[in-house]
Amino acid sequence: MRVFFIGFGQAGGKLVDMFLSQDKKTGANSFRGIIINTARTDLMGVKNIPMEDRLLIGQTKVKGHGVGTDNVTGAKVAADEIDTIINAIDRRGTHDIDAFVVCAGLGGGTGSGGAPVLCRHLKRIYREPVYALGVIPAPEEGRLYSLNAARSLSTLVNEADNVIVFDNSAWKNDGESVKSAYERLNEEIVRRFGVLFRAGEVTKYGVGEMVVDSSEIINTLRGGGISSVGYAISEAIPKGKGSAKSGGGLFGGLLGKKEKAEPHVDITGDDKSAKIIGLVRRAMLGRLTLPCDYSTAERALVLVAGPPAELDRKGVEKSKSWVEENIAGVEGRGGDYPVDSGYVAAVVLLASIGNAPRIRELMELAKEAKEEVAKSRERAAAVSMFEDSEVDPLFE
Repeated sequence: MRVFFIGFGQAGGKLVDMFLSQDKKTGANSFRGIIINTARTDLMGVKNIPMEDRLLIGQTKVKGHGVGTDNVTGAKVAADEIDTIINAIDRRGTHDIDAFVVCAGLGGGTGSGGAPVLCRHLKRIYREPVYALGVIPAPEEGRLYSLNAARSLSTLVNEADNVIVFDNSAWKNDGESVKSAYERLNEEIVRRFGVLFRAGEVTKYGVGEMVVDSSEIINTLRGGGISSVGYAISEAIPKGKGSAKSGGGLFGGLLGKKEKAEPHVDITGDDKSAKIIGLVRRAMLGRLTLPCDYSTAERALVLVAGPPAELDRKGVEKSKSWVEENIAGVEGRGGDYPVDSGYVAAVVLLASIGNAPRIRELMELAKEAKEEVAKSRERAAAVSMFEDSEVDPLFE
């Protein structure tokens, strides 16, 4: 699947930078992208994006200093300069892509406000589907961030073809520094979506027996709403043999220090099938990008990637059937993706989720924050130190 990534704001820009870095390491050339920001310094904090693909907007309004956490201003700046943004996208080339993915942190100002505006115009201009990859803040990051995220997300679901959500609160570790936490969370995001979005591309092993191409992903994500992704990984080749020795190809290089793959066991036939089924179960029942009730998903897609010798067709088919039985809808898709790696990975995409408690919590926090802001303004209006002053001003 050929994806055009657009990173809006600081968080979105760092994600796109990491997606392009992964694509460069694998030599797949499946991804391209640009980043957009109102803060000049944030555009300098990436490594893999050429200067001509870094777009600074809002200079007349904020003079390159960003919009702070004001996503209303972020939306206005994006709307005012949408022609400039579309021209930058066209210059990068869109004739051969399968989808747009707009990446943004939803708690800030630039990405939170600009992403919904951009999604609306991309859908108006292009025929390709437009997806949003939105990162929602943890409650402890502050009420204002929750309010921004709630407003942005409730707008995005109406503007994008689907919003895939990553919840920071479900992934943060106690005692972790902010910098290391964000770096690790970005790796978690790119690891999952990098495998998913690259499915169907031809590798040196050709294509899988059960190909998951771009149309399978697009059909799974149609219908709108929000989606979540599960992921699990298992060692395929004993250490010291094959590609696991050099870091595991596509997955090994991105395997986090604290995330351990299941150890390898030499298995064949039905055991190999059982291993894949177990891996898919772990992906779906484990930690999702957005914790949710998986049984309320309307559609699902199962992708198993790894060395061809490890990709058992029966295991993939049974896994797909098991997922189908456990979601609300009847549309379950699945397939394999042969890659040069010392690991086998399973990705489960749960689309159009009907129940995600974290989203309800976010909306409640936003409601409380909105009420608090209104009360604060009322208090400020009621009390003025100079209201009854008898001192004449210098001029009227």
